[in-house]
Amino acid sequence: MSRSRPLKLVVRCKRMTPVRWLNRTTGRLIRWADSRNAWEPSIAIGRLAQAEAGATAVEFALVLPMFLTLVFGTVEFGLLLWTQQALQETAIAGARCVAIAQGSNPTTSPCASGGTTSYIDNVANGWGLTLASVTANTPTSGACKGLSQVTLTSTFTSVAPSLVNLATGGITLTASACYPNNP
Repeated sequence: MSRSRPLKLVVRCKRMTPVRWLNRTTGRLIRWADSRNAWEPSIAIGRLAQAEAGATAVEFALVLPMFLTLVFGTVEFGLLLWTQQALQETAIAGARCVAIAQGSNPTTSPCASGGTTSYIDNVANGWGLTLASVTANTPTSGACKGLSQVTLTSTFTSVAPSLVNLATGGITLTASACYPNNP
């Protein structure tokens, strides 16, 4: 008796012709594809949906404006705070100078004989500030009653006005300081 072998069902597929894409500069093979399906629209859209090659660039392009706004906003806010602090320090120095000038020995003060405004301007220039107005007096009422008081006003202008929209003409900053008069 002869042994019978089981029958095998063999299904043959159509022969798929590979399409080669060669990189012209390196000569290396880039992709193999079925020639029948290589340019079929539904497959091309599916490949495009699964592609991740430009995802990083797109994400970077979306995040970059927000990141730059945050960075420039932080720098501008820091400069604004620094300018306000420099204006306050100038007001303190001016009030001290006025108080010393009103004491018993006013000749030792740079604010003696009407030099108050020039002294305060020199201190402000040392900080890199330009003052809009300077007021030095001895008020008779209020929180600084009987003390030497200096009130300064300056305008803050942005370093990058085209990138950061500030109020027209800048932001007005004011600083005031009181100092006890010397006897």
